[in-house]
Amino acid sequence: MTSVVVLDYGSGNLRSAQRALEHVGATVQVSSDLTLAKNADGLVVPGVGAFAHCVEAVIKMGADKVIDQRLARNLPVLGVCVGMQMLFSSGIEGGEETHGLDQLPGIVTKLESPRVPHMGWNQVKVDSGSSLFAGIEDSDFYFVHSYAVQTFKSTVEPPFQSPKIHKTVHGSEFVSAIENGPLSAVQFHPEKSGDAGLHLLENWLMSIQ
Repeated sequence: MTSVVVLDYGSGNLRSAQRALEHVGATVQVSSDLTLAKNADGLVVPGVGAFAHCVEAVIKMGADKVIDQRLARNLPVLGVCVGMQMLFSSGIEGGEETHGLDQLPGIVTKLESPRVPHMGWNQVKVDSGSSLFAGIEDSDFYFVHSYAVQTFKSTVEPPFQSPKIHKTVHGSEFVSAIENGPLSAVQFHPEKSGDAGLHLLENWLMSIQ
């Protein structure tokens, strides 16, 4: 059975994520143990709250190095909500810019919409050839956020494969999910997204078995 660690750094819907992953067949531990996080088949990086606070907590415990090491070894990492945002170069909140974990190019900024936060169900425009969204290309997912990456430019050149970039519209268009080799990330909450969210988590598990 596939082993997954949900990283516990003091933020995120840890138990609900654990239950959702167990429901689709994973053996799940919620843990701050970096050895477990480094060696599990899959690592989930959750996140709720302020970008700066989450980044600071991850770096303070040394989990940023674990994420980097896993990706260098081609071991899967899934970022969820602020756990996705942290993977980008930086985030701007309240006029202050904070460096992110810099695994993906892009800046997290406040949504350009008259209705913030973006809360509720919305559709993801799925990029072609997605394995993460296979079978759920027309589904809605549950979002709760005020910030996102609204521009993303890949610098990948052949023969390397370009990332799959999935987008959603709320006022303006933003990046709602990315697949880039062993790194996957979603702005919405799969664990709150009903059958479609469970299907997505199952797709992720299947990709790492």
